[in-house]
Amino acid sequence: MASMMQPQIILLKEGTDTSQGKAQLLSNINAVTAVGDVVRTTLGPRGMDKLIHDDKGSVTISNDGATIMKLLDIVHPAAKILVDIAKSQDSEVGDGTTTVVLLAAEFLKEAKPFVEDGVHSQNLIRSYRTASTLAIEKVKELAVSIEGKSVEEKKGLLAKCAATTLSSKLIGGEKEFFATMVVDAVMAIGDDDRLNLIGIKKVPGGNMRDSFLVDGVAFKKTFSYAGFEQQPKKFLNPKILLLNIELELKSEKENAEIRLSDPSQYQSIVDAEWNIIYDKLDKCVESGAKVVLSRLAIGDLATQYFADRDIFCAGRVAEEDLNRVAAAAGGTVQTSVNNIIPEVLGTCEIFEEKQVGGERFNIFSGCPSGRTATIVLRGGADQFIEEAERSLHDAIMIVRRAVKNSTVVPGGGAIDMEVSKYLRQHSRTIAGKSQLFINSYAKALEVIPRQLCDNAGFDATDVLNKLRQKHAMQSGEGASYGVDINTGGIADSYANFVWEPAVVKINAINAATEAACLILSVDETVKNPKSESAQGDAATGAMGRGRGGGRGRGMRRR
Repeated sequence: MASMMQPQIILLKEGTDTSQGKAQLLSNINAVTAVGDVVRTTLGPRGMDKLIHDDKGSVTISNDGATIMKLLDIVHPAAKILVDIAKSQDSEVGDGTTTVVLLAAEFLKEAKPFVEDGVHSQNLIRSYRTASTLAIEKVKELAVSIEGKSVEEKKGLLAKCAATTLSSKLIGGEKEFFATMVVDAVMAIGDDDRLNLIGIKKVPGGNMRDSFLVDGVAFKKTFSYAGFEQQPKKFLNPKILLLNIELELKSEKENAEIRLSDPSQYQSIVDAEWNIIYDKLDKCVESGAKVVLSRLAIGDLATQYFADRDIFCAGRVAEEDLNRVAAAAGGTVQTSVNNIIPEVLGTCEIFEEKQVGGERFNIFSGCPSGRTATIVLRGGADQFIEEAERSLHDAIMIVRRAVKNSTVVPGGGAIDMEVSKYLRQHSRTIAGKSQLFINSYAKALEVIPRQLCDNAGFDATDVLNKLRQKHAMQSGEGASYGVDINTGGIADSYANFVWEPAVVKINAINAATEAACLILSVDETVKNPKSESAQGDAATGAMGRGRGGGRGRGMRRR
């Protein structure tokens, strides 16, 4: 009787939702699979695009995995992990964001039957980690180095890597054109791997082929005052002065108070203000600079003053553009016009202002440091140019990675099939349940070639059977065979120059396995929503304070 009278122990706040055990794990796996199905159709050269319309009314058309994942606004806590791995793949490597989401979803899909049969998730995690290590070692073993080639050869090989990335994008039709442009831009910045040294400027109008690369800096003409028309618009080997000060006539102190005993003294105050601005302008001219750029405003007086002396000036230049000019021209941004020495001035071979579409651009080319480049993108619709920019960002990242880690692997699902075959063979040497788990991991890797076939409208079963047969050859000559998107059969991806940096695959396998293991290790979700009454109290309190505001004190709440 005494035991029946014991009070019930309440640990969590009322309204807290707890779900645990096998059902919770299966629910998380289903959520992740659903997210994988969203981006599944965007994989590969024949992948479809997604049109995402948000609550602000802006429309984005993209097939970039990371962009789609960011815009989907996923609320499921387990599925959010996929958003994180897509972002990490994007920031670390730049490409392979759809691959990583697809692999993670497929690993969990293959684990689901085992979970339903009562296998402990830690056994799955252990086997998946082992399989991941083996897979990465195999990728490194199969990778081919492009080191030791001449500059021209290396450029050609890098362009192949960029073309492979661009083939799955909206601008895939012009992949050779853009691949060469991307390689030239990355080569221009040399060993410096700061991405902001490659500027991408978007100008609506024209077609894709009107896009061009500036070996230097280009930025849109800034707001200008009267007198700008009289300034020269082209210079050869000009000296460039970069400033971070205002060149405008204005009171030196807005709130200064000056008491005059004689009205004639007022003129001397006005003259002093004029002398200050003229003194600044004289020092700019004396420096010998022919192009003056400032991050802050250059007023109408200064504009006309410079025009009279055949000097070009531009104010309110974006900080990013100013820093890129400094890096390319070899100048230093000054915060004062006093003591301008020749060392702080930059230079370039040609400076000109040029019409591009409906915009005017200031272009600095032939810069001595040469550590910067600008791609000017043209295209019909704004959404198209936005997607082209995202595509070029991916290609630039890939080329940078290929320059740093100069090993490539065959694409088109070839590497996935070869690693899958290797893991299947390895699993047969293991006694116990983990043989099944590693085998399921190997099967999950086949999702890449299968999805490439599905997206292109080919018979996936037929193509995969051909690939399995080719990769099973003892001689090893079938190791680089992948899906041939053009014919619907199989082809040697390496010979067809469908390459991708090994680091993309390694990173994707690593991140996808980590995400799958993380989701498998979760067996309980505790959801603690704010109770509605607490929100109601807060609203009442705010209204009370608002009403009492007139008396200087809110009403006392009981």
